[in-house]
This record gives sequence, structure tokens and C-alpha cells, in this order.
Amino acid sequence: MKKSILVTGATGNVGRYVAKYLQENDADIVVAGNRVEELEERFPGARHVKLDFEDPATFDAALEHVDRVFLMRPPQIGDAEVFRPFIDAMRSHSIRLVSFLSLMGVERNPFPPHHKIEKMIEEAGIPYAHIRPGFFMQNLTGVHAEEIRKDDEIFIPAGNSKVSFIDAEDIGKAIAHILSDPEGHQGTAYTLTGPEALDYVDIANQLTILTGRRITYAKPGMIHYRSRYINERGLNPAYVNVTIALYMMTRLGTAKAVTDDFIRLTGEPPRTFFEFARDHRNDFG
Repeated sequence: MKKSILVTGATGNVGRYVAKYLQENDADIVVAGNRVEELEERFPGARHVKLDFEDPATFDAALEHVDRVFLMRPPQIGDAEVFRPFIDAMRSHSIRLVSFLSLMGVERNPFPPHHKIEKMIEEAGIPYAHIRPGFFMQNLTGVHAEEIRKDDEIFIPAGNSKVSFIDAEDIGKAIAHILSDPEGHQGTAYTLTGPEALDYVDIANQLTILTGRRITYAKPGMIHYRSRYINERGLNPAYVNVTIALYMMTRLGTAKAVTDDFIRLTGEPPRTFFEFARDHRNDFG
């Protein structure tokens, strides 16, 4: 029987594109998440399953007839230990390759949960291909878009650091290439970035050009950022704390490297931030 590829987080920024490009390659996919009705609507040609990493009773159905997995950590889960039972379940199902959506520079940074999840996968003996992308361009059209729309400012505690932003669609495209050739990518790790490193003043200037409004970079401190995102915007404290850890590392220069891993995997150049922002101009309106 032909085996399928399990795509977790299939309605998310990256998972939706992993599923899209796998389907374009005629792969059999299983899309997983908590909202099965939404999965059925978005991916009519796929098998749809409920998967909750905190409910082991959902694991076997999700992994049935599956031999490859795209694994991502839902943002609201900050405790890496939550994933240990699912990783054990993947091992018992003889998965040929798990491609985990990790984080740029995490091999040198033990604080984010991604580091521990990578180690769990390796210690379980499951063939892996870790994906370590730079910051998503979608962060600016997603969680950080509110201040841009309402206040004409970027409210991110990254100091003067530079970031090699990458489009989540490019990440999904690269992962689809990897999962389509599992034997060729076992025991690997790829750092995916865009073609250039920009600071948030650069981003503000590009958004100013595109929107016709003067967009500025507020450069808040960590305490101010945490207070606003938890107390005013009502975001989960565990999620906000993870982002603070990431921005602290970013200030140390961990997010500015530019690699050619995307080009080597896909044969195409990655998208620039200006191209992305131009096509998503309405999100900043």
C-alpha cells in the first residue's frame, strides 16, 4: 500500500504551503489539526484527521499508513516535553523521515523549545531533516500587523539587529522538496533564509514606500513589549515569553546570516521582503 505524508499544522503559515506543494507533486497527504472542518474545506483531495499533541488518543489515526511527517510546534505550546509522546509514536510507526520546523541558530541556543524537540527526535532514532528558517515575513502581516495598521509603527523588541526574513511559502516549498525525497535528506539540517538581511528601519522604510504612510520602528524594550502583548493585546504569556527569547538572541546577531540552502533545495531564488510586502499591501492598510 502506498504510504502518505502527514502534514501537521496544515492551516498554519507554513503547513498550508507544505500541503499545497506536496499535492502539486501528486503526493498522498494527510492533513492534521484541531479544526477538521476547515481542513476538509481547504484540502478536498486529502485525508483529514484530528491531531492534538496533548491527546495521545489522536496519534494512531493520524499516523496510520504514514511514512513521512512534517512536524511543527503550535505557538501556544511552549513546553517541549509535550511532544515526547508523539515522537515516541512516530518511532513506533517506523517513520522514514520527519521534517521538523525548527528555528535559525537553534543548534547553538538551548532556550527555545525547538532545541529540545530536535534533540528528542534525534535521540529517538527517527530519520530527520531539521528546517531552521529565519524570521517569517508573515510575522509582519500577522501578529505584528496591528501596530502597523493602527499606529503606523513596527513594535518589535529587536534593537538594531538585522534579520534575513523568509517567506513562509518558500519554506513550505523547500520542505515539500525534502519530503518528496526522504532517503536523500536523512540526518540533515537546513537553514532557510531570504536573499538579504534587513533591520527594522529598512522594513519600516520599505513599508513607507509601499503604503504611502510614514511607518516608523518603535524599538521598544523587552519589558514594554511583554506588557503590551500580554496586558493590552491579551496574548498567551507562554507564547510572548518564547518570542522574547527569540528577540533577545536576535539582538546578538543570530538572525542575520544569509544562506543558499533554499536555492540548493529548490533551484529557485527566495522571495525578497519588498516583493512579499507589495503582494500583501492590504494587510498593512
